[in-house]
Amino acid sequence: KTFEKVDKRPGCSFLLQQKTIEYIPEQSLTVIYPVKEEFLNLAGSMQGGLICAALDNTFGHLCYLVTDKVPIATIDISTTFHRPIFLGDTLKTVARIQSKGKTTIHLIGEAFNNDNKLIATAVTNYIILPPSK
Repeated sequence: KTFEKVDKRPGCSFLLQQKTIEYIPEQSLTVIYPVKEEFLNLAGSMQGGLICAALDNTFGHLCYLVTDKVPIATIDISTTFHRPIFLGDTLKTVARIQSKGKTTIHLIGEAFNNDNKLIATAVTNYIILPPSK
């Protein structure tokens, strides 16, 4: 079950060109994103907000899968950047569920470059919304 095959995708998943590479049901999701020229800041590395967006996309995708496609939303997200990532590299994001309750899901995530060096870490909480009527 990958995001590319589900019926709904957020527009930002197309913008960032995400590709799912591994899903471990109820546990984790690994997604890759190319580092393209239009994603770079003036220093020549991927803009931090886009790294955060990639992590948020991966978190949201995992929540979407583990809640059987019920509506979810980000409550908060905190990202720490460890090193830059540059043009031509691939940003690999790994999201893991830390806890899942009736109304919230707490997740942690990491982002790596092609050399498997840590680029960023993040923690987030998602709310499970009531189904739309």
